[in-house]
Amino acid sequence: MTVPRRLALRSLFTLTVAALTGGALARIALTPRSGAAGGAPAADALPGGTFDEMYRGRRIQGRPAPGDGIEILVDDRPLHLMRCADGGYLTPIDHYQTYPTPLAATRAAVDELGSAPLTRFAAAHGVPGGSPRGLHT
Repeated sequence: MTVPRRLALRSLFTLTVAALTGGALARIALTPRSGAAGGAPAADALPGGTFDEMYRGRRIQGRPAPGDGIEILVDDRPLHLMRCADGGYLTPIDHYQTYPTPLAATRAAVDELGSAPLTRFAAAHGVPGGSPRGLHT
């Protein structure tokens, strides 16, 4: 009698996992991409992808960097910006949320910082010494 019971429990477990996985995948598939390529330019981006504004009492700046990068400054201190596979951006300040534009990511980092100053480690993704390759200088 234990074999049919095990078979029934395994089948029930497999069906449950399949249903949950399918639900999660459906939700991902139906979620609009925040940084989809080919869309209209963001309303908060200036020509050339640059910005320079005061936000919550801090000066935030963004300008193109060599290659396809972008240089972000918060109160004249560099903030590392990472490009995600979905076309969005995130910062070391908040790794859990992507934002559609560099400006939106920078504003979110300022929101998260509150009144705390931006440290030099935020420029190199938290690597000691500020080196992007982990070398101490």
